Amino acid sequence: MAPEESTQSQRILLVDCDAFFVQVARLEDPEGAGRADLLLVGGSPTGRGVVTSASYGARRFGVRSAMPTAQALRLCPDATVVGVPRRACGQKSHEIRSCLETLAPVVQAASIDEFYLDLAGTERLFGESLEVTAHHIRETVLEATRISVSIGGGTRRMVAKLASAKAKPGGVHIVPPGHEADFMRGLDLAEIPGVGPALVEALRKKGLVRIEEALGVQQAWLERWFGAHRGRWLYRRMRGLDASRVDPREPRKSISSEHTFFKDLSSDEDLERMLLRLCRSVAHTLRKAGLRAQTITVKLRDGDFKTRSRARTLGEPIETDSATYRVARELLAELRSRRRTPARLLGVGLSKLGPGDDPVQTGLFEEEDRLEGHRERTLGRVVDGLRKRFGDRAVLPGRIIGD
Repeated sequence: MAPEESTQSQRILLVDCDAFFVQVARLEDPEGAGRADLLLVGGSPTGRGVVTSASYGARRFGVRSAMPTAQALRLCPDATVVGVPRRACGQKSHEIRSCLETLAPVVQAASIDEFYLDLAGTERLFGESLEVTAHHIRETVLEATRISVSIGGGTRRMVAKLASAKAKPGGVHIVPPGHEADFMRGLDLAEIPGVGPALVEALRKKGLVRIEEALGVQQAWLERWFGAHRGRWLYRRMRGLDASRVDPREPRKSISSEHTFFKDLSSDEDLERMLLRLCRSVAHTLRKAGLRAQTITVKLRDGDFKTRSRARTLGEPIETDSATYRVARELLAELRSRRRTPARLLGVGLSKLGPGDDPVQTGLFEEEDRLEGHRERTLGRVVDGLRKRFGDRAVLPGRIIGD
């Protein structure tokens, strides 16, 4: 048996905060959002923007995250809409992680509201089943942070994640060792993490919707239909086989920021000014994490909700606001040249991240030909220090002063 097939020593939990942004919004405003059963977090009461999170009461009307707020209000007209309390969400996420680190030897933050725990080797220490441990962790987090969580558990990360969905809201669902295949058999193929809409549709055309229906398909046929790598991957995932480990040092894969406008923007000048603000934000986050990025992506959502994006991978990684903006501005211009229509959302993403402490070798006459040089990087870090000491708006590009 290959090392990744051994599951006897693995005890993995996924701690998933229930409607996290809704909970935080209610804690921040107990007399307003705290009293609203039908609550939408994200967007505005006028219908601009998208829903970041919806209360369970609103979800009964068909409201889902990432849905345009206008559509959500049509489905649930009595809902209260509040903005995302971003700073409070970050602080609360940090509190939850700190609490979990006192309860488990290995903790990995998968997102702002999801945390993997590796409890391998703790059976004798705790002297209790994984399910009892999970209930104890859930109660401790609720008491310490006032945030309700659901917990899924099993011998694999993927199984733990799928089990957490069965535990919602506010419960615990553990898949015992040796029962992974039985658990997976009861799910739809679309529920497997990593199986996107295109693959779901391709499988549907083959008459496959449930995992139970697809288990009888030989691996050779899956590879013939979807390619060797994808077919092999799907064959294993359907059976709950997942070799990934809980790693608290797993590197960040991307950094992004986006903004939905209260009124569609038509002019290039207005869009470029917002683009500069977004580039400034993601580049600051990049440097704060000690990283550099090699791929820049610009996302544009038009007034008719058509979403488009352009990306560029550079020959060398960058970290400064100015270099990020120069590339992003060119990408935005490409998008605008293909379809000039008012825009309702603009976003910037950085990916292909790497450590920022490796010096870039430059020759005597090469510095001026690069997107950014040592001078620009030094200046960026000086500005970071001023922002940390005097506030985020202490040093601003002249183009966005007064926005």
